[in-house]
Amino acid sequence: MIELPVIPATQTQRKPDWLRVKLPVGKEYRHVRGLVDEHKLHTICESGNCPNMGECWGAGTATFMILGNICTRSCSFCAVSTGRPKAVELDEPARVANSVKLMQVKHCVITSVDRDDLKDGGSIIWAETINAIRQESPTTTLETLIPDFKGQWENLDRVLAVRPEVVSHNIETVRRLTREVRIQAKYDRSLECLRRISEAGLRTKSGIMLGFGETEEDVVETMQDLFNVGVDILTIGQYLQPTKAHHPVVEWVTPAQFDKYKEIGLKMGFKYVESGPLVRSSYHAEKHLFDMQ
Repeated sequence: MIELPVIPATQTQRKPDWLRVKLPVGKEYRHVRGLVDEHKLHTICESGNCPNMGECWGAGTATFMILGNICTRSCSFCAVSTGRPKAVELDEPARVANSVKLMQVKHCVITSVDRDDLKDGGSIIWAETINAIRQESPTTTLETLIPDFKGQWENLDRVLAVRPEVVSHNIETVRRLTREVRIQAKYDRSLECLRRISEAGLRTKSGIMLGFGETEEDVVETMQDLFNVGVDILTIGQYLQPTKAHHPVVEWVTPAQFDKYKEIGLKMGFKYVESGPLVRSSYHAEKHLFDMQ
């Protein structure tokens, strides 16, 4: 385990009113909920207790995590377990594709843990999963939220070669706080990953969390860095501390400040900016594709 920052005594842990969410409702949500329960399907929406699950499922969007649930990295913001991952399950692409088909997902988001233990970084399973979904559900569009593959770009190229409709890699935080928040990641390596995605001619997406202690100047600098490497779509949301052992929430960023960042981002030239306290990487993912046709 890594040593994490101590929560300041002055920090309030009570979440502000704007972080409250309504319980998921609606016909489409109940339909997907029933399928998930009946067939014991696994989605990150559910296991991550995402506040937007009802809205996304109602819109026909769901997020799946591949390559296991143990990560080789230990980012101080993330609730995923760190350690030695289990062996790759070769039938996983077929199982995920079957889940997508059963749930009648219109827009599928795939993400994964970091698999720095594998020579291919998990990229073979990534490519096979995309191809399997396309075979089982040819009308389903795909977004892939990928790792940086530790800068081994031949592994990134393997994913880009199967041409998912949107390719996302989250930079997560500003340059100044990267070493503190993303211990094994590198800010410039993430930018290079995004640049390569953009140069491959694919719709490129990234996300930032706020509340780690960044300044407005920090955030705008990171937004400009992302725009400069060709990012089309930007998501900005509030960081929520998973447990007391994780990085503390230094600030609850107001909805007005999120609105300001959205305005700055659109003026900067991003094609789409989702910015709000409850925004997550997959929030309105289907709009980032269909509204930009």
